[in-house]
Amino acid sequence: MLKEMAEQLPPSERKIALYIIENPHEAIRCTANELGELSSTSASAVIRLCKSLGLGGLQELKLRVAGDMRKSNKEGFTDFQPNEPQPSIVQKVTANSIQALLETAEIMNYDSLSKAVEALIRAKSIHFYGVGASAVIAQDAQLKFVRINKCTTSSTDFHLSAMLVAQSSKDDVVVGISFSGETFEVAKILELAKEKDATTISLTSYGLSPLSEIADVNLYVSAKQEQVFRSAATSSRLAQLQFIDILFMCVLTSQYEASIQKLDEVRMGINFIKQN
Repeated sequence: MLKEMAEQLPPSERKIALYIIENPHEAIRCTANELGELSSTSASAVIRLCKSLGLGGLQELKLRVAGDMRKSNKEGFTDFQPNEPQPSIVQKVTANSIQALLETAEIMNYDSLSKAVEALIRAKSIHFYGVGASAVIAQDAQLKFVRINKCTTSSTDFHLSAMLVAQSSKDDVVVGISFSGETFEVAKILELAKEKDATTISLTSYGLSPLSEIADVNLYVSAKQEQVFRSAATSSRLAQLQFIDILFMCVLTSQYEASIQKLDEVRMGINFIKQN
């Protein structure tokens, strides 16, 4: 998180982030005051950094740094080479996918997750929107939530999505999906949703972005960037799908009996069509 966020942070917070990256063993032993002195900043800047990272405080930051230090033997993401052997491709795709899923779980902000789940439970209608590869994620989300009797939409058409969101209200939720967090159309849809007082949720890679600045609730997947052969694009798609599954199961289990009944009704409806 620190490496991905460093260049986006204000100067004082960036200095602290760089100090922690370069001196993790010392950083995890420091108080806020000590860390501020060592990085030539202040204790208040340390607290601001924790907030910028979406963490509960310095203790949580130190726990995450310590966790990463224990995992120093982990290979991380790898890209592909020209004429890569097929067994190597299988291994790399699998390893990258696992890495993306694990890192998404590791950076989970449970306060934001709870707010998103509560909003989805209360929602009169839910609009998922993404462009390109993220549109597939939006469609997958719609197919899941409609099974438990949620009025849910997703559209790859910008104008149609705008028309749907233009009719939303404070009782509705609009979820903007973009790995970069910079997709123009998704940002505009969230801006429109804000004008209509709908609850807005962003699902992006970790870090500050136009979407995270707009949304009421920010959800993040692993922030590893796409490389030459776009191996991380595949991994990021899986991480986004993972997060949709997490949201769906959180909503489903919070209304377990009613949700199971709806799933059974959907299953019987599909079987009826197949048999007739």
